[in-house]
Amino acid sequence: MLERIRIVMVEPSHPGNIGAAARAMKTMGLSDLCLVRPREYPSAEATSRASGAGDVLAEARVCADLDEAVGDATLVAGTSARRRRIPWPRITARQFSGELAHQPESARVAILFGRESAGLTNDELHRCHLHVALPTNPEYGVLNVAAAVQLLAYEARLGVLGDSLAEAGARPLPHRMPLPEMAWDEPPASSEETEGFLSHLEQVMEASGFFRSGQGNQAMTRLRRLFLRARPDRTEISTLRGVLANVEKKLRREKSDV
Repeated sequence: MLERIRIVMVEPSHPGNIGAAARAMKTMGLSDLCLVRPREYPSAEATSRASGAGDVLAEARVCADLDEAVGDATLVAGTSARRRRIPWPRITARQFSGELAHQPESARVAILFGRESAGLTNDELHRCHLHVALPTNPEYGVLNVAAAVQLLAYEARLGVLGDSLAEAGARPLPHRMPLPEMAWDEPPASSEETEGFLSHLEQVMEASGFFRSGQGNQAMTRLRRLFLRARPDRTEISTLRGVLANVEKKLRREKSDV
């Protein structure tokens, strides 16, 4: 599972933070690093700060946009210190550790970290199933992005290896409540598949005249939250798109009959 956890740094401006993040990842057994439009990379400073994690940097992917970075992910978590106007499922880093403990074997997880100066945008956070918050000092909640990567990588390792750590003598994590075992019949939908459905849904809603003036963005944000919270599998997404395709056919027939 650790091999299927991807750290995504969005528009990092300081190459030293990239190297420090790579080092933080390697100490916790993570190796999948993705950089979305980094300001400066490759960089000698990044290599220097990596301090022995040069292999993580060597394998890091530079992506042109977020779609490329998270397209195959089945669980996308965004780090954010602020509450948003439209609430989103929001958990602590320790709760996220427990979430990872119950992911199916086929899961691919992406954890997004925003810009040093401004974090993630609302649109980027709307791509996430969950928002992960670190309980920092409310009087000074500024956390270096590489330090945030270290904390989330640590929690990810606990979530994935919790049972084996307990067997080795460590205390079990108190937040890991037993969940009912369930053998799911279909793999979860990827971010790319879910985004395709949401885009299709918005097109059909627009064509049907559902949106009232100025209300489309908020309605879609709430629907996006609904479907990301539900985490549909591939067959469910395919079924939903089939429904939309039939609605489109009906709309076309009605338009041609006019």
